[in-house]
Amino acid sequence: MKLFLSFFLSMLLNVGYSQSTNTYFEKIRDNEAALTAFFSQMPKGGDLHHHYSGSIYAEPLLAHAISENFYLNTETMQVQKEKPASGNWEQFSTLKSRGELDIYKQKIMQKWSVKDYNHVNYPSDKLFFESFMKFEPAIKGNFEQGLLELKNRALKENLSYIETQLSTIPCSMNTDDLVKFNARLRQLAIRQDEKAILTSLDSLYNSLLKKDAPAYAKDFNTNFVTKMHNELKIDDARFTMRYQNFVLRFMEPVDLFKNLVIAFISADSSTLMAGVNIVSPEDGETSMKDYWLHMVMFKYCHSRFPNVKYSMHAGELTLGLVQPEDLTWHISAAVYTAGANRIGHGVDMAYEQNSYDLLQYMAKKDIPVEINLVSNEFILKVKENRHPLTLYKEFGVPIVISTDDAGILRTNMTEQYVLLAKRYKDITYADIKQFVYNSINYSFIKDASVKKDLLKNLNTRFKTFESHFPQNK
Repeated sequence: MKLFLSFFLSMLLNVGYSQSTNTYFEKIRDNEAALTAFFSQMPKGGDLHHHYSGSIYAEPLLAHAISENFYLNTETMQVQKEKPASGNWEQFSTLKSRGELDIYKQKIMQKWSVKDYNHVNYPSDKLFFESFMKFEPAIKGNFEQGLLELKNRALKENLSYIETQLSTIPCSMNTDDLVKFNARLRQLAIRQDEKAILTSLDSLYNSLLKKDAPAYAKDFNTNFVTKMHNELKIDDARFTMRYQNFVLRFMEPVDLFKNLVIAFISADSSTLMAGVNIVSPEDGETSMKDYWLHMVMFKYCHSRFPNVKYSMHAGELTLGLVQPEDLTWHISAAVYTAGANRIGHGVDMAYEQNSYDLLQYMAKKDIPVEINLVSNEFILKVKENRHPLTLYKEFGVPIVISTDDAGILRTNMTEQYVLLAKRYKDITYADIKQFVYNSINYSFIKDASVKKDLLKNLNTRFKTFESHFPQNK
């Protein structure tokens, strides 16, 4: 309610301009080119559901791999800095000398992104998720260039904040002595024995502390994130960036919990680390098998680090991708069991058991949903009125619009708003403006003064933008 009142008061200051801007907006609603021009210039606040590696476009990654003369697997289009022991690997310099480089450039673009995808030859979700491992070696050691690319693109697109999921935290901790917990935790999860799981996690947690888990978090925060962020001067008067830690769903329980604890320690001890997330395909075998266990792990870590915020990929599923019964509880488990502060995707909300109660709860508790229209259409083939966006809006759940993986998907924030306006006629300009303010108000920025400055800047940007649409036009 406080967030809404804050937004409402700011709207009153420019109500005349907002009305005239809305008149123009309704006039161009079915004109995609006009909408693109409109949203390109409109202030867009923040991008809260954002994966660093998936947001870098393939062109600079490929240029880096070529300049460093990486090895290319000529069958899979994966790159490596050092030549693997097996497989068909050729250095880029060799391909160039044979006059084959341009041919492979085209093939690489089609495997590292959705460029030229024909929606026929290969499953869209597999193409998307497999692309990460193909270009990952070109990401490593090249984070600085990527961060600057993201910042510069954001500035040109009138985006003032990004909350990106930057990297897993490197950890060489040996957990061989803890492997016995894997089977135990899974057995307890089958019985839904939450109390016993929490007791086991207590033992695991204490063991991880003895193995110096905080040292890995400290090293990551100090020698990677803070150092790079400050040296690149990422934050300035026009732009701000914060970072989410994340863990991978497909890992064994002990390793995932180890990484989750370190991620929470990292987020708890740095103003730059905004929060924690969980990633990888939600329909993967391990992801599905351990989903509820993962939710309990988040609940446990929250009890240890109550000030750490976390958003969770939940409900990135649809009918046909998994069995129908698997669509009925993932979002509710993320909300009720894990206690997520935000939900990422939430596409299968309509299939959730007691979805109306869940929607009302999210609205009451101010738990936003991160909507990713291009991503949901490509990966899940969910769009238009199959998408639950208007369901969230109807029940008053706060909405933020985000890109997910703009590089792989070859999209940007502007396109998200164009699709929003073109497909959902009940979404007004006032709604869209609310979504923009939501992206700052519901961010995980820890410093209140930083958030206040971003909102003040947003007010100024909207006043300038709306001045292009005077009331007498």
